[in-house]
Amino acid sequence: MDALNFIDGHHVHAREFVDNLEPATGRPCGKVASSDATDVETAIEAAQRAFPLWSRLPASERGRYMRSIARIVERDLEKFARAETVDSGKPITTSRTLDIPRAIKNFDFFADAATQFGSESHANESSLNYTLRQPLGVVGCISPWNLPLYLLTWKIAPALAAGNTVVAKPSEVTPLTAHLLGAACAEAGLPHGVLNLVQGLGPRAGAPLVQHPGVKEISFTGSTRVGQEIALACARRLAKCSLELGGKNALIVFEDADLDEASTLAVRAAFSNQGQICLCGSRILVHESVRAQFTEQLVAKTRALVQGDPLEPATEQGALVSQAHLDKVLGCLALAKSEGGRVLTGGGRARIEGRCAEGFFVQPTLIDGLHAHTRTNQEEIFGPVATLLPFKTDAEAIELANSTRYGLAASVLTRDLKRAHLVAQRLESGIVWINCWMVRDLRTPFGGVKESGLGREGGNEAMRFFTEAKNVTVAL
Repeated sequence: MDALNFIDGHHVHAREFVDNLEPATGRPCGKVASSDATDVETAIEAAQRAFPLWSRLPASERGRYMRSIARIVERDLEKFARAETVDSGKPITTSRTLDIPRAIKNFDFFADAATQFGSESHANESSLNYTLRQPLGVVGCISPWNLPLYLLTWKIAPALAAGNTVVAKPSEVTPLTAHLLGAACAEAGLPHGVLNLVQGLGPRAGAPLVQHPGVKEISFTGSTRVGQEIALACARRLAKCSLELGGKNALIVFEDADLDEASTLAVRAAFSNQGQICLCGSRILVHESVRAQFTEQLVAKTRALVQGDPLEPATEQGALVSQAHLDKVLGCLALAKSEGGRVLTGGGRARIEGRCAEGFFVQPTLIDGLHAHTRTNQEEIFGPVATLLPFKTDAEAIELANSTRYGLAASVLTRDLKRAHLVAQRLESGIVWINCWMVRDLRTPFGGVKESGLGREGGNEAMRFFTEAKNVTVAL
């Protein structure tokens, strides 16, 4: 299937196309539009034409369109899941049970949130003051390849619910679910130009979107390096931006944790989606007194992960997303070994028999024996690689957890809730999970600190980001 642009209510071709490779096989599975500034301009013009009508619709009516889109995606869940697995290399069970259902939930949640979105008012002896929150206009949404539909809709849904029109650029590495989303929007009767999807490369399609004076704000999820470039471009024209960037997250196992539960959770946190989630717990901090027992369980459970063809329901570990990313992760493994790391399990490329013989697979890998300030423990790998770090005191665990330039997420595993709350307060992290990982309530703000991002998404924070506040004062 080829992935086309969706502009002004229709799928349209770009002047150029590039191959879309299936990560599990390394072979082309279709073409993807390689848009340029002309395509972006056409999409922005369509969004500008659609904005007056869409922004004036009652929130409940905007929500009706969004729920219609959700029901179509729900009906075609298997089609979306298969497209995502072919595109990304992730196990189809993950696409079926997590990624696509979460995308559906994003539309449903923000369809409701739009009708509950409130503002502030203040009265005194002489005046009534209230804040009027209004949509901005055309907004740009740039989403990554690791959770392609999940994170694309995480941006689109609140933007539409708040009354904006959208030009979105999905990752060129995983374009198929965005193509299918365009078809769902057309079937749902979404007014033309309200949502436009421009496929293509970052320099050719993403840069013109970020720099365009008609785009009032940018919501971006991706690497810290690209996020910094987007922040600079937005600053030059005083446009708003929200950046959800990288992470080097710590999972802290205290001596009183249930080690069986902790090791199971650590495997899930380290290797879900082949470690290609910004929230993955790639640094596993374990108390010295339980280090040996915990490590034994962790290694055994990591080795038990089923790696294979992502289209097989039993597969738990699929392929990395591209040849370039495979090369990067293998380079990181070589670096870890050169820094003195001891590989406990994994450590290299995985070879899968059959149709996936040339696929981009890496063994789930655990590495011990590295200092906290080695590059392996400081730089985001974004693959199925986790390191173990011992600690002796609570203060040392906190210091280790905070020792990177990132501050996205952390997990604290302990039976002592007083300790858990105190540690959570001292962690330099936008998200802290206590005795869990990847548990999300869409009503709460989402985002990191330090070099993990700027701004917050989720719930009212997302709705506020996609509006501008106007103060109105009425004399009494």
